[in-house]
Amino acid sequence: MFEFFRKIKPVKIRSCNENRKYGVAAKDVKELLKKGCKILQDYQTVLDHLHPGEDTLKLKTLPLSGAHVCLYSDGTKVTEEFFATLPDHTELVLLSREQTWAGVVCDIGQLLSTDRHASGLVEAAKGLLSDEKSPKNRKILTDLLLNLEDRSELEGRDEDEDWFKGIDARFKTKSAYMKFNCESRIRGYMKEVDAATKAVQTAKVRAEFLKTSKCLAEMLKTARYNGCYFDRTEKEPNRLCTLEGWFTCQGSFDLKVCQSLHSINPYGSRESRIVFSTWNLDHRIEKKRTIIPALLEALQNHKSADVNLSYFYRLLFTRENLKLVHIVCHKKGAHNLLCDTKKIFKQARNTGKGTQKAKGKKRRLT
Repeated sequence: MFEFFRKIKPVKIRSCNENRKYGVAAKDVKELLKKGCKILQDYQTVLDHLHPGEDTLKLKTLPLSGAHVCLYSDGTKVTEEFFATLPDHTELVLLSREQTWAGVVCDIGQLLSTDRHASGLVEAAKGLLSDEKSPKNRKILTDLLLNLEDRSELEGRDEDEDWFKGIDARFKTKSAYMKFNCESRIRGYMKEVDAATKAVQTAKVRAEFLKTSKCLAEMLKTARYNGCYFDRTEKEPNRLCTLEGWFTCQGSFDLKVCQSLHSINPYGSRESRIVFSTWNLDHRIEKKRTIIPALLEALQNHKSADVNLSYFYRLLFTRENLKLVHIVCHKKGAHNLLCDTKKIFKQARNTGKGTQKAKGKKRRLT
């Protein structure tokens, strides 16, 4: 008799693999399950009728036996007692016996794992963005659109003209430009080495430093300025990105990995390409504070032929000492790392000449 007077509760239901919601009014979970299973079955019938022969989203007919409902927000199972306490219009997920739901995180997982409805998501996000007033939510939607509208699969200028805006016409592919971009950064390091010549007071030392600089430049030219680091068409050991063009921050100089898990694909859009220019190829052992001064010190009492140029080359221009880091992970303070004195010269010397003494609390990287 009490069930007759039980209040009818309006709720919203959906399946676990489709975000369309349906309003259902029921006095208890049993009635809700019966009505919900029928609604989802009827909707699938309509889809099949409207798109015969097409691979439409299959909602799977939910048998009443074993069916259950849970909260969309956190996956809590809804019992008869719990149902009576729910506010009107609570969003619920209808599941078959074998299905589970962990909450809203499941929707995020589906969004990340499928491209099936990418175009629909783009339009929906644009619609939300046009009406959104909150700066925080606008930022979230803008970032979502940036990734949904990814065009990294395109390579040529004729395929993605927007990506090449502001880039010299001689570059016909994204990979060619990205390779040039990396070469330019590495060339800049060589210019800093050359500029150090001005600080040399002694003519003899200056002459040796010029020889050293010339040799380093030849080594760099032979390696094609290591432009392969940014070129996604290069073989895996040589590039810093995936085949699709994704780069991952390697963390600050004193960490093994990036704790914030920064990543970016400059091949995806013009905006991402521009933002990538703020990422740094950071020297773990610092170029200006440590490497170049150590090289100058080594040449004070030794000829360039005695210096282990291969070691200095690797420190200045290669991944042995370079880390690709997001601007947030780029620590500009002193790194307090020294060159390995055992590697500065081609042969070990017992005289101690040309070696650099550690000052303060600096620690040596070997």
